[in-house]
Amino acid sequence: MSSKSTGGSKSSARLPSAFNRLAWSNLAAQSAEQVGMAAAPLVAVLALGVGAGKTGMLQTAQTLPFLLLSIPAGLLADRMPRRRLMACAEALRALSLLGILACAGLGWLTWPLLAVLGFVGACGTVAYTVSAPALVPTLVPPECLAAANGRIELARTVAFAGGPALAGALVGWTGATPAFGLAAALSICAVFLLARLREPARPARPPRHPLADLREGARFVFGHSLLLPIFLTQLIFNTAFFVLHAAYVPYAVHRLGFSASGVGATLATYGVGMIVGALLAARVTRMLALGTVIALGPIAGFAAAIVMVLTLWVPSILLAGLSFFLMGAGPVIWVISTATLRQTVTPSDLMGRASAINIMAYGSRPIGSAIGAVIGGLYGAETCLIVAAVGFLAQALVIVTSPVLHLHRQPEMVGRPSPAPSPS
Repeated sequence: MSSKSTGGSKSSARLPSAFNRLAWSNLAAQSAEQVGMAAAPLVAVLALGVGAGKTGMLQTAQTLPFLLLSIPAGLLADRMPRRRLMACAEALRALSLLGILACAGLGWLTWPLLAVLGFVGACGTVAYTVSAPALVPTLVPPECLAAANGRIELARTVAFAGGPALAGALVGWTGATPAFGLAAALSICAVFLLARLREPARPARPPRHPLADLREGARFVFGHSLLLPIFLTQLIFNTAFFVLHAAYVPYAVHRLGFSASGVGATLATYGVGMIVGALLAARVTRMLALGTVIALGPIAGFAAAIVMVLTLWVPSILLAGLSFFLMGAGPVIWVISTATLRQTVTPSDLMGRASAINIMAYGSRPIGSAIGAVIGGLYGAETCLIVAAVGFLAQALVIVTSPVLHLHRQPEMVGRPSPAPSPS
């Protein structure tokens, strides 16, 4: 991410109104996801009485669609209007949240039902998440691309900062119903914001077999000297993070003695760290070479894992909060810089599939959650923290030994059609 494209307010001022609608929809959708995902394990532990094993299985259900559906969603994003796909996907998530809300209100909520409805909602999350990065370059001119990515990521950081704390407070004070009601309302708002977004028309693509499209996208990403190590780093990072995340709530409640509000507060420092990282991203990029900026995220992730391991000997809410803060601050700079790099080097007609393959790295979340569930069930949540730290070390080594580390600035952008004029 070059300093020219990230730091200037002029670029930000030129962001068109169509993109602004997408950004607000993204904020609502991300907030709905974070409130729902934070509330689910708290409800499972505090109201349904489940332990580390079942909490990990719940998170596996909530993240499995990233593994199963990223590629199909990417194929759809390159074949149909992305705005329509995102609206339908977010509506599906809203329905799943309303289902959880109804079951909680009627006293019918069980752990298996919570997992099934969480899986359904995550199916919508995948399609929305895959389509949004592919839609951004069609709404903004190339010189505003980095500013647009920064805006999208800042919205996500606000959701990460507020969602877990709000969910923890609502569950702790009033029970599950208000938390899932808020998440459903935010999801519905995201759908309505998308309804008025005008997406530029794309050239018609000749009909092709989906496998041919898939091979084309995979060949591009996995054959690219920059995109491949980025994918591998994200894959390992997400696996390690969800090993830790699967065990954290029962570990924090039973070993560290945190209340629901305390758990929510420590999780919220992840979002606070993301906000700090997003606000500092432009300044950091001006000071450092691009490869160094990208490497900051994986290195910060490893440092965060070490701090969390220290809570085994020093059970402090401050250390737990610092760990999540570092986990947010460094990696958000990674997300902003690598998103712009990916959009810069990827042709427009491959954006959906390239985005899907990138999002497929999130498919390691259920793998991490499953590993956390097994290890947590057999050996305890404490062992999960150590295993996660080993994973964070591995992902840092991948990126610091790759060609990405030697980048000084963004490569030249590949050709793509100009975005349509901004609607009034």
